[in-house]
Amino acid sequence: MTITGPDLCIVILSVALLFVISYLFGRGEKDTNDFFLGSRTIPPIVVCLSFVATEVSALTIIGVPATAYSKNWRYLQFFIGSAAARIVVCFLFIPIFYKYNCTSIYEYLRHRFGPETQYTGSAFFFVTRLIASGVRLYAACLGVSIIMGWSLAPTVFLFTAVSIVFITFGGIKAVVWAGAYQAVVFFAAGAVLLVYLIYRMEGPLMSAIQIALDNGRLSVFDFRFDLNQPTTFWAGTANAFFIGLAVFGTDQEMMQRLLTVKTRSKSQQTIFMTIAAGFPVLCLYLAIGTGIYIFYQQHPHIPAPDQAKEVLSHFIRYSLPVGLKGLLLAAIILASIDSPLNSLTSSFVSDIYRPVICRDASEKHYLLISRCGIIGFGVLLAIIALACSPVENVLWFAFQIFSVTGGATLGVFLLGTLTKTKANYANIAAMLLSTAGMVTLLLLKQYGTIELAWSWLIVIGTLTTMLLSYAFSKLFFLMGFSTQ
Repeated sequence: MTITGPDLCIVILSVALLFVISYLFGRGEKDTNDFFLGSRTIPPIVVCLSFVATEVSALTIIGVPATAYSKNWRYLQFFIGSAAARIVVCFLFIPIFYKYNCTSIYEYLRHRFGPETQYTGSAFFFVTRLIASGVRLYAACLGVSIIMGWSLAPTVFLFTAVSIVFITFGGIKAVVWAGAYQAVVFFAAGAVLLVYLIYRMEGPLMSAIQIALDNGRLSVFDFRFDLNQPTTFWAGTANAFFIGLAVFGTDQEMMQRLLTVKTRSKSQQTIFMTIAAGFPVLCLYLAIGTGIYIFYQQHPHIPAPDQAKEVLSHFIRYSLPVGLKGLLLAAIILASIDSPLNSLTSSFVSDIYRPVICRDASEKHYLLISRCGIIGFGVLLAIIALACSPVENVLWFAFQIFSVTGGATLGVFLLGTLTKTKANYANIAAMLLSTAGMVTLLLLKQYGTIELAWSWLIVIGTLTTMLLSYAFSKLFFLMGFSTQ
């Protein structure tokens, strides 16, 4: 089945409304404070919805149903650790970022340790966010390309270009307000799809659910003590807690949104609100994956996709009626437009360009560089997205990326907030060695040399970074080198 005129109208109207919202709320940037922080004037409820939209992204829309379809609901265990992490971020990280009036959260590392730690933290953010968001962009464009019948490369470049235009002329206010709109579309589209799946189930609802139960598709908790299994309760919760600390507290893309509200207390209220807003969305898309599994079990004459990562897009293209198909396609397209370009550029300008390359330029100059940076990072993001084609499970791959590199940055932030250790060059050495160690462990795991689930890597990486930073700072002091 092809996309019909009514479906295209829904998509065009949805995207057009996104740009109207961005224009209305994003115009009038006079300086980088406007462009990156929205002058801290954005309402908390809008920031909450935008935060959830960024957290959801295409990985949830495409990846979570694929996981529920092919495996089970054990991904839900990760939300327990994620919710706990938000509480810690609320009281540990948000106050210090407001205290130092940070545009980029890595400015805190400069105040606490020194400029070299700031540069390194920012560089780690560039690498981690570009790769993880490249996976995110790939997931969205894969879905659109399957539904529309396009090839992947033109789809990636098209949506990268749209994102560049959208963010370049709107700044963070456009991103946040548009994100709130995207969150509403994500939830509405998912809710309508789930209702349709229930409508298509044959026989009583409980009989259909029994099909999923009998095949283990509704399993949520796995309390086995097995270090080699990434989705046990212990591994999943620990991984989600540490990844949550890293993503929500030490990643510029997520924290930047929380810094756009007026006060610290409002920001803290906002991150609490995201717990209540994010959980139903996660359950909704898990239920969609299970519903699609039941659909194909009850309709064996309808061919299912060969790869689980394509299941939602395949179902949308071949099994949804006119109108609903357009709504789901619009949700996926909107997910592809939300990108980290503003946060990457804010970190580049605040952490690298302004303090190192060009210190005394005008705000107009920095605003121009910010817009140029968005274009540059957009091109890099597209290239990385195209390189993700061999990835089988986009959801778990994104988690693996963060598990390898996120612990190094998180470890330094925790060292700064929880201890009085003086370290600067010691932090750099610790971050590099810790990341190299996590890459080694992941490779050993892939080749079957060791039995260790990737879920534990960010836990090990965080603790290793903290211990190495502390040890190196003492060693450098004993050797007569400055710890700063």
